[in-house]
Amino acid sequence: MDVLRHGAVSRAFSGIRAPSTLGTFLRAFTWGHVRQLESAVRAFTANLVRHCALLPGADQVVFLDIDSKMKPVHGYAKQGAAFGCTRQRGLHVQIVTASTPVAAPVIVASRLRKGSAGSGKGAAHLIAEAVNTVRAMSAVGQIIVRGDSAFCSHKTVSACRRLGVRFSFTIAQRRKVRSAIDAINEAAWTAIKYTDAVFDEDGQRWVSDAEVAETAYTAFTGKPQKHHATARLLVRRVKRLGQAHVPERQGELFTAHRFHAVFTDTALGLAEAEATHRRHAIIEQVFADLEDSALGHLPSGKFTANAAWLTLAALAHNLTRALGALASAFHAKARTGTVRRHLIAVPAHLATGARTHLPDRWPWQGALENLWTAVGHRLRT
Repeated sequence: MDVLRHGAVSRAFSGIRAPSTLGTFLRAFTWGHVRQLESAVRAFTANLVRHCALLPGADQVVFLDIDSKMKPVHGYAKQGAAFGCTRQRGLHVQIVTASTPVAAPVIVASRLRKGSAGSGKGAAHLIAEAVNTVRAMSAVGQIIVRGDSAFCSHKTVSACRRLGVRFSFTIAQRRKVRSAIDAINEAAWTAIKYTDAVFDEDGQRWVSDAEVAETAYTAFTGKPQKHHATARLLVRRVKRLGQAHVPERQGELFTAHRFHAVFTDTALGLAEAEATHRRHAIIEQVFADLEDSALGHLPSGKFTANAAWLTLAALAHNLTRALGALASAFHAKARTGTVRRHLIAVPAHLATGARTHLPDRWPWQGALENLWTAVGHRLRT
């Protein structure tokens, strides 16, 4: 950032010039600069994943999870800050993560929106960017996009089908969906492994408070014919433990059970498809990691500076993931805060001969040595 004191700049400007700070640099960004930075970060992430093996198993299946979060801000000087669904003044963060059954998630797309933006606004375009990024990583496996009901729209479903990927979205339980659930035959419900489930060896089945069933369903019939989409409607029902939270005017269908519906076109078996969708919650861990690092605050009053900050936060998250993947199997899936404490903020000091003295019996010395070796260096202790 010290560009104002570099080379022959002093000949062009008189007087003493202070070094440029990161904040000054980011505040100079326009929206075009932010989009260029996002493109560069996506290309860098694709290279990072290939070189550091961040997504093992991507030759079989890759899960793209999309979600949004309202980031509260304070004061009236923040550009784009507004009251959203949480009834707090803030800015709306939207991200897409890529993961596999054996790999922790990395961020492959991110976007900052004004606080009053809906959760699903711009989701179809962000999904397209994420899919293109994953394919640039040479991931040849099946791609499955997962999201909650805010992202179940004709735009996102059409985008998934146009891109040749599968989708799995929670669907809001409006009247037509409730009617489809009501039409499911009672014999079609199958118990699944759920909280406190017990396996019956004699009957070779799960005894559980949760059951699943499926039926065919055509969504978005209120839109023009070209937007209609027919796929599987997976339904999980869980026994109610009390009547205090029975939704008003939902009828007898919802008295004994709580229902959770998923609209999907995956080819997985019923129980596996429903369990796979529930693992969409992994993205909440990524939001927690971001809150524990650069996204602890959005530091600028300028919207484009905060948008660039979010992009850099995603890049820092992925770089930390890469460090963990190179260090050990434990750190490959550990929280990014754990990786920073074990591998970055190491309690060591440099001594004569540039040797690094680690604490005696430092439990993660082997992981640190693996990391140094992986990047082409030798840790001298």
